[in-house]
Amino acid sequence: MVTAKEWIGAATDLLYPRNCQLCCQSLSPQERGVICAACLELVPWIKPPFCSRCGLPFSGALDGAFECGYCRELELHFSRGVAACLARGVVLHAIHEFKYHRKLYFGPHLAEWIVTAAREYVPWNAVDVVVPVPLHPRKKRERGFNQAEYLAEKVGEAFGVPVMKRGLRRLRDTPTQTRLDREQRVKNLEGAFDAPDKTLWKGRHVLLVDDVFTTGATLDACARVLRRAGAADVCVLTVARAAFV
Repeated sequence: MVTAKEWIGAATDLLYPRNCQLCCQSLSPQERGVICAACLELVPWIKPPFCSRCGLPFSGALDGAFECGYCRELELHFSRGVAACLARGVVLHAIHEFKYHRKLYFGPHLAEWIVTAAREYVPWNAVDVVVPVPLHPRKKRERGFNQAEYLAEKVGEAFGVPVMKRGLRRLRDTPTQTRLDREQRVKNLEGAFDAPDKTLWKGRHVLLVDDVFTTGATLDACARVLRRAGAADVCVLTVARAAFV
């Protein structure tokens, strides 16, 4: 678990003079967080047009909603995916440092990015509950926290929507998926998630939150379980979206 001392230390880092954690330039007192304004200008925001199903950006000129070829070939269990940024550069570095190296001071930046996308692209009149993608208990103990829970809590706070952290469980501690393609990831995730109390989900519109959408296999495995448990709809929200799948 992340200790109170670590969270306090991260908060202290935000309050005192420091250097940008990316370029090492001194931060002015007016600059919030641990990334300078110049580096924040490099954040690769996702703007329309992008796939209405998975959030994959498209570089051409398109009018209206469209579904990319990747999604048309798949039977997805979530109705829509939204991501704030492309998973590269400043954004990917911040995610990795926060997630794998416990550099908690990157958290507010990740939260700001995902809340910005949520404000612009999520239909909040059709969301009943925010749900983080769960970690297996062993991995959560090793990492000290679940980055998806942190993000879900920030999203829930920003929009006044309840966050449900215990209704969706991870049953298997699956091997890392970093080097797997989508087909291998789908197989790797078979039976990995469960929603044992079906009464929690019947008729509910769920916003499923995670840090990165790569192939969508993990998010879709969660959405499948939620839909089978009775959820009326599942949408997906992440900080980042891999540019290629």
